[in-house]
Amino acid sequence: MTLLTPLVAIALTLVIGAVIFAILGYEPVEALYQFFIAPISRPEQIADLFVKACPLIIIATGLAFAYRANEWNIGAEGQMILGALFAGWVALTFPGLPVLIMMPLMILAGIIGGMLWAMIPALLKTRFNTNEILVSLMLTYVAVLLIDWTVRGPWRDPMSFGFPLTPMYADAALIPYINVPGIGSLAPLHWGIFGALILAVIAWFVLARMLVGFQVKVIGDAPRAAKFAGFRPAFVTVLVMSISGAAAGLAGMIEVSANIGQLQPDISFGYGFTAIIVVFLARLNPLGVIVAGLIVALAELGGDSAQIALAMPKVVTGVFQGILLFMLLACETFSRYQVSLRFFDGVLMGKKRSA
Repeated sequence: MTLLTPLVAIALTLVIGAVIFAILGYEPVEALYQFFIAPISRPEQIADLFVKACPLIIIATGLAFAYRANEWNIGAEGQMILGALFAGWVALTFPGLPVLIMMPLMILAGIIGGMLWAMIPALLKTRFNTNEILVSLMLTYVAVLLIDWTVRGPWRDPMSFGFPLTPMYADAALIPYINVPGIGSLAPLHWGIFGALILAVIAWFVLARMLVGFQVKVIGDAPRAAKFAGFRPAFVTVLVMSISGAAAGLAGMIEVSANIGQLQPDISFGYGFTAIIVVFLARLNPLGVIVAGLIVALAELGGDSAQIALAMPKVVTGVFQGILLFMLLACETFSRYQVSLRFFDGVLMGKKRSA
């Protein structure tokens, strides 16, 4: 059941999606083709798929640590924005740095930005027992307003003709594209994708083979047993929230440096929230996050393809993701609990109760 649950959830999503397409007046087979086959029918489209999945994989990998410990970080969107802001400060303040210094500094700045933003709900919970769900979610809207004010105010490019944009990053601050042997340069494919894959493998090793990963899982599954074992719940709370925030901040840095090249009000497009679906689809397994990230990214690109080819509303993509998450949670419930039906004689039950 553990292995079949994600597959069953995806299958049910496809069936329900086909029914929805038919109700909306679209041919179900053609609609499913546009969603899941057309977006990967050419090499450059496969590159787009990995580019779209890159921030989802990075953020979901960090969230896997938090959710394994039952710490519900819902503010990865805001942490991603803070990571982009911190990395953008390095790129815009020191444009003359060589690439060997610029890129590590931007990576470090992005990690620190996301980590600091995630530390706020973590410390508030350990010190005042606040709800990390509400605090991390509300901080997302603070981050959105912060980057909007920054790009419209002190960091606005004087040559942007009034648009809320910062100056373009120097070449040293841009993540280069990958040259594929036999194909050449696929413009969207960048080196940050390999970083996302390596990060997922390292995260799996930490959770599966290291003591800190064992502590995270024990505190999430059996908090009382963790206390008897001498584990410190407050320390683990701060640790996993920091890891998830750092991953989101790194994703923000990569997304801007690889795909945008400057700061603007909208840099995320909901990656922080979509990654929650990814991590649950992967059953909190960092290796599974890679596959789940590609599936969700395919659904996102499929929405664009269906919109162009079939004039389908873009909101259908959001419906697809919602159905997928619902089916995943439903299948997860049935894998953990056994449903049994019992039939009793009403008269006899009444007599037993009265007795």
